[in-house]
Order: sequence, then structure tokens, then C-alpha cells
Amino acid sequence: MRRGQVEAQTTDQRLLDSRNPSEWVHTDPWRVLRIQAEFVEGFGALAELGPAISVFGSARSEPGQPDYEQGIQLGGALARAGFGVITGGGPGAMEAANKGASETGGVSVGLGIELPFESGLNEWVDIGVNFRYFFARKTMFVKYAQGFISLPGGFGTFDEIFEAITLVQTQKVTSFPIVLLGTSYWGGLLDWVRDVVMAEGKVSSKDLDLFQVTDDVDAAVAIMVEARAERDRRWAGGGRSDVGPEVEPHRAE
Repeated sequence: MRRGQVEAQTTDQRLLDSRNPSEWVHTDPWRVLRIQAEFVEGFGALAELGPAISVFGSARSEPGQPDYEQGIQLGGALARAGFGVITGGGPGAMEAANKGASETGGVSVGLGIELPFESGLNEWVDIGVNFRYFFARKTMFVKYAQGFISLPGGFGTFDEIFEAITLVQTQKVTSFPIVLLGTSYWGGLLDWVRDVVMAEGKVSSKDLDLFQVTDDVDAAVAIMVEARAERDRRWAGGGRSDVGPEVEPHRAE
């Protein structure tokens, strides 16, 4: 910098002068460091997790409701199949899946997010990481999971599902099965995608095979198990371990 662009203070002065205003902690360069710290914390906490499945669903599901009870069943089935269970760490369906995994002796992970209406991780989380930034949290959902299973949910669940489908569609992730539990809940959405979105050429028929729908928890877990087995076979054969199987979709009609 020259002439009028030369700053009156040095960088050392700004660092060491405690009388300076604190607005700097809200600047974008400082946020970059916070973002970096979230990635480092998440990578460090989950690096040795082992095979895991990310489970999504509504925070508003209540104990005793079908979605909640199915979440417990799903978490337990995944744990028995040798998978860790990753959720958003909140209440509702997330809590249910964490509970099922924990009670079955599996690894129960919660990736929390700073929200004005939710606080803390549910009591069934064994490994927990809290995030400020959605995009850092989403990276952990994908990086440390071998697939997604979604229970019924709202906008947050839709966001996670469609991001996952987009990542598979664009081959950002491979060997990544996606299963939606609840044919009656997801049926209308699938009808719209098929009858409107595909009919207008916005997606292709192949794109509908990127995810599967079933009411059967055991069938959903079996899809994850088969995908894991296929990865293992490819790895043993010297091929890529991240190229997955082709499985027949279970789609709601």
C-alpha cells in the first residue's frame, strides 16, 4: 500500500492493544477461522467412527408416535448390522434413532446445530459435536456416513435429502444409498417429482433411481448392508471402494 492507503497502525498494534474495539470478532476473516475450527473439530471427533449411516427425521416427532417408535427400531437395526448411527442430535426422530442405537450397544453420534428454538444434544448421543454453520455440519453427515435413511420430516429433512440426492446425481459422492421410510408420507412428493418435474424434463427417469422408498426398516437396513458388502468386494478386488451397487428401487406408486 502507498500514499493514502498506508494504515496508521501496524498489525502488531492492533493485536496487542486491548483498548481496540471488539467488532473484529464479527468480521468475515474471523468467521473463516471459526469455520476452519468447526471442520477440524468434526474431523477429529469422527475420524475413527467406522461404518455409519446418517438418519434424518423430524424434531417434532413425539415418543409413542409411529415415526418415533420406528426411529428406535431403525437405530437398533443399524447398530445390530454393525453401523454407527449419525443424527442431527436433536429431539424427535433424531433422538429416537440415537436411542435405538445406544440401547443396542451401537455408536450413537449427534451433530448439533445452533438454533434459536433448540438447545443441546439429546441424552442418547455418545459422540456429540455442535456446529454454528449448517454447511460444516452437512459435510460431516456425508463424509462419515455410508448412506442416508430418512424418516418423515419437515423442511430441514427435505433440505438434507435433496442435497444428498444432488451429491449422488452429480457424482460428488458414490456408493451412497438413500432410503426414505414411509411410502404414505413420501408418496405425494414422489408423484410430484415423477408427474411434474420429470414430465417437464427437469430430471430424467434415471434420477428417480437415486433413492428408494420403503415401509420396512429391515429392507432399508439391508440396502445399506448390501452397499457395504459391494464396497468391500470392490476393495478386496483392488477396485475403488467408493463405487456402489445397483439395487432395485422400492418406490411408492
